[in-house]
Amino acid sequence: MRRPKRFKSAYTQEEMEEIFRRFSVQRPEPRGELEHVNPFTLVVAVALSAQATDAGVNKATRGLFAAADTPARMLALGEDGVIAHIRTIGLYRNKAKNVIALSQMLIDEFGGEVPNTREQLMRLPGVGRKTANVVMSMAFGIPTLAVDTHVFRLGNRCLMAPGKTPDEVEEQFLKVIPEAYLFHAHHWLILHGRYTCKARRPECERCIIADLCRSPEKSCDVAAPLVELPPQQIGEAALVESE
Repeated sequence: MRRPKRFKSAYTQEEMEEIFRRFSVQRPEPRGELEHVNPFTLVVAVALSAQATDAGVNKATRGLFAAADTPARMLALGEDGVIAHIRTIGLYRNKAKNVIALSQMLIDEFGGEVPNTREQLMRLPGVGRKTANVVMSMAFGIPTLAVDTHVFRLGNRCLMAPGKTPDEVEEQFLKVIPEAYLFHAHHWLILHGRYTCKARRPECERCIIADLCRSPEKSCDVAAPLVELPPQQIGEAALVESE
């Protein structure tokens, strides 16, 4: 069977070093925008954030976490009690079921504590690789790269880490992000995608890496360094972005 063609980053290691150096100057201590008070509430918040905005999740979880900030208290609240708090979030019924199920598993198998390995975290109901990576980074200080819609878009639009799937984009980013910047890379990329390199129109006119960016979708005339890019790679990135 013929293996699918995979593309590499369009940037040199020196250019990636400069890109992340600038991100580090712009936001020296980037923070995730999901509100939480401990590793358990972080797991719940990230699980609830699928197909929802951080602002919407925060609005719903303020009351939820005030009432239940541990697995035991969440179980005492019950599925209907969780629903009462998160009804404004999309897919709230299924998410409430997962919150109760993961709370039960934490008590039954982990002594009520949130585990710190990807494999164990991904056993929890409603917790996928992205959620596990976020928890490992934010709760336990383990350098990981969670690929959400913003990180996926940047990887492909800017040709930093092209890939058809979040896992492919994660793998490609981990090859090119300088190790010294890996711990904060997830937040820098998310915040850059959320506030500058936006989905509908990238705001290149105020982008701190516009002069280095090789995206074919630039919204203003800022020339990037010349480089030989296979036309197919540019077309493939645009195709992934549109899917």
